Formats: sequence, C-alpha cells, structure tokens
Amino acid sequence: MPVSYFDPFPYIDGLHHRTPTEWGKRGGETPIVRPRSSLLVGYWQHPQFLSRRTERSIVRIIQYPHPTLRHVSKDLRVVDAELRQIVAEMFDLMYEARGVGLAANQVDLPYRLFVANPEGEPSAKEAEFVFINPRFLERKGMAEGEEGCLSLPGLYAMVKRPDQVVINAYNLAGEEVKYELDGFFARIVQHECDHLDGVLFIDRLSPTGRMALSESLAEFELDFRSRQDRGEQPSDEEIAARISELEKART
Repeated sequence: MPVSYFDPFPYIDGLHHRTPTEWGKRGGETPIVRPRSSLLVGYWQHPQFLSRRTERSIVRIIQYPHPTLRHVSKDLRVVDAELRQIVAEMFDLMYEARGVGLAANQVDLPYRLFVANPEGEPSAKEAEFVFINPRFLERKGMAEGEEGCLSLPGLYAMVKRPDQVVINAYNLAGEEVKYELDGFFARIVQHECDHLDGVLFIDRLSPTGRMALSESLAEFELDFRSRQDRGEQPSDEEIAARISELEKART
C-alpha cells in the first residue's frame, strides 16, 4: 500500500545484537536467561548519537507484557517529519540496547514499520534499513538460530524459521523496495515482522522451551502490573485509547 510522502529532511539510509557468527552457534533448545542490566551498557556512549539522545525523546522501548506488544500493527498511510524523527530515535534506541532490529510496536506505536541493521554498528550507515508496510512474498528453507528481544531483555532461546525470504516494503522516501534475504538478515526481518503481528519469539518455542522461561516471564509480568498499580504505567484501557488515536492519525 503506497504511503504519502512529504516534509522531506535528511534521509537515514536504510534482534537484539549478537554478531552473526554468535547467532545460532549453540546446539539444543535450552533458553538462556541473562541479567537484564547486561543489555543496558554499550553503544549508548557512541558520539554519533549521544548528542541526539540529550534532546527530548519521542519514543522508548517497552517491555513484556505491555499490551502494545500484542497489538497487530496497521499499514502506514502518512510519512511526515515527526515519523522521520521517530525512525531516527528508533535507530538510536536499537544501538543503545545493542540490537540489530526494532519494530514500531516495541516503542509503543501501532504502525507497520521496523528498522534494522544486521551489522549492529552505528557507524555502518550503509547497513541501515527502514521497512514500511512490509509483506513477505516468499519464504523457504528452515534453520534454527538463537534469538533474543529488546522487549524481553536477558532472555534468549533457539527458534526455527525459514532460512530464505523475499520481502516487499516501502522506504522513507516512499519508494517500493524488494529484498531477497537469507541467513541472519532473513531471521531479523521475520522476527521484526512477527512483532508487527503481535507475535513474540517466545510464542515460537516448544512447550519445554517456554516452560524454561516461565519464571522469568512471570517476573516481567509482576513488575509491569506492579508499576500499573502504582500509577507509573497507564492502564490497559488508557493504552488502548492512545493506540486508537495514533492509528487515526497515520493509518
């Protein structure tokens, strides 16, 4: 679906970072749980975006079980200056958290949009991609690889996905693009498109794999509901109302 394009300003050339050689090295399916704080250090000090992060932030990464993570995103019809700023901040947040992909509903926005950089490096601008209204045209093969999620920091597990994909989308210039991807990048775009459909990588685990993460997931759920009870998070009803208003503006 074409998107309206206006208010041009500098274009940004366009899972949760571990280098491609690190992904999928482990055998078996036992999930890994790492301290959440370990994901909060690293690229945030990079001078390339440190100055931008001192300005007012439009977006932030939300964590499971925030309701927006289960919201099925709608196609964007309008790309404007504010959305471009949001995309820029999404890249910044992704690098801060040492990620290689970030979907719009991970920053509490109901838009069918995600950003990716399979290199995971802020300096690798040629590897930055913006996918607007993505759709898979073809998927084939099958491979297992380790995945994590910036909305579930510290959790990793082995996930089976098609190894080759053809994906159609629009970029920030309003141009229709098509990519034939395999390996690590194919895994990234499938992971992010899952997000846009309200699906998390934990939903693709076997019952045994999901059970191994049950205690950690319960901690995330308790923390989120406790913050809602203290008024530090909007209620589910308030979140739904906000999402509806945002959809009216751009979808």
